[in-house]
Amino acid sequence: MKKRASFSGKLGFVLSAAGAAVGLGNIWRFPYLCAKYGGGTYLIIYILLAATFGYTMIMAETSIGRMSQKSPVGAFRHFSDKRIYRIGGWINAIVPMLIVPYYSVIGGWVMKYTFDYITRPAARMAEKGYFASFISTASPEGWFIVFALVTTVIVYMGVQGGIERISKILMPVLIALAVIICVYTMTRPGAGEGIKYLLVPSLNRFSWMTVVTAMQQMFYSLSIAMGILITFGSYMKKQVSIEESTDQVEVFDTIIAFLAGLMIIPAVFAFSGKDAGKSLDAGPSLMFITMPKTFASFPAGRIFGLMFFMLVLVAALTSSIALMESAVSTLEDELSFSRRKASAIAGAVMLLLGTLSALGYGPLSGVKIIGMQFLDFFDFITNSVMMPLAAIATCFLVTREIGSEALTREVTLGGARFVRKKIFCFMIKYICPLFCLIILISAVANAFGIIKL
Repeated sequence: MKKRASFSGKLGFVLSAAGAAVGLGNIWRFPYLCAKYGGGTYLIIYILLAATFGYTMIMAETSIGRMSQKSPVGAFRHFSDKRIYRIGGWINAIVPMLIVPYYSVIGGWVMKYTFDYITRPAARMAEKGYFASFISTASPEGWFIVFALVTTVIVYMGVQGGIERISKILMPVLIALAVIICVYTMTRPGAGEGIKYLLVPSLNRFSWMTVVTAMQQMFYSLSIAMGILITFGSYMKKQVSIEESTDQVEVFDTIIAFLAGLMIIPAVFAFSGKDAGKSLDAGPSLMFITMPKTFASFPAGRIFGLMFFMLVLVAALTSSIALMESAVSTLEDELSFSRRKASAIAGAVMLLLGTLSALGYGPLSGVKIIGMQFLDFFDFITNSVMMPLAAIATCFLVTREIGSEALTREVTLGGARFVRKKIFCFMIKYICPLFCLIILISAVANAFGIIKL
């Protein structure tokens, strides 16, 4: 039997899992959600959810992976042959295969902007219609292919030689860039109001949707229900503490999300003044339209614009690597493919599906699925439908098939601690499935216009 690859130790797992977690969701999605749904109030709720809901799901998925020594499909089958869990395993496995193509398209956009800040003045990217004119052509396809090839090559290099090695290089770079940009933007005239907006709770902007959107953000921020943590858990050595590693991934991810807020919200306030709230509500266009305009208005804006998009590029790359690794691991385990063959097939699928998203706002703009462009559809079907279902299946697998005692034995191997066991057991049995159901219903209702998030 082929020996399973593994991380070299706890640092390798933590940096790789943190790299998977820290992605586009942290850099642009967290700041605008935080600004829209209560500032400091949203921040407090997010931290509380990370310490409970996020912690529980990371613990569960990592433990399932290490206990089974399999990727999602094999891991679910290892504990139960019931049809519902076989389906749950496949949902966990298919999610990253569907996400990484369109995620890499956005990664290509970021790569394009990074290159532009090297070769062009900051004012060029701030011009009206610059982003729209770019994505409405076939140009995104080339940048997507480059980003996808980089991801595929790193995954092909293996767990320690590729994923862990790159994570150990890129994650410190990401932190350094985040801190530098934060210091710069926080010292701009007018940025103080943005800092206040981020840190001071505002109950008049609080609503039930503050909680719902914070729960949704957990999936984006912590790579929950994407098969990644199960796969990475299967690479974790038995002497590594699962709970300590989980705590460190949580802290790392939350710090980056918080730094992203300190980067973007004060910068937008410094640029937009009283209209900052409207600018922050721009959602996805915040990163490609609002931020370039903001940097163009600052001294040394080109330098810090370049650093910002380098930061986003690093975050996008570490997440795309983790997504593709989960897909490759499934092909290796289920079809007995070599890493070379599995990487080639996963790369081909990425290029095929990603091309639809890359051209979806340009040559293929007239083709839609349930009224959505390809990229929006793939995002909806994975994040709004499949991931909540995958998470519910994980909760049921732990509580009804594995059992808390068996999982506890895995977590406490070698005398490791399980400090928050009571919180874990309560959350995995009652609260997490309920949260996932709420996310599923609210997201689908929002997509069809029944409610508005």
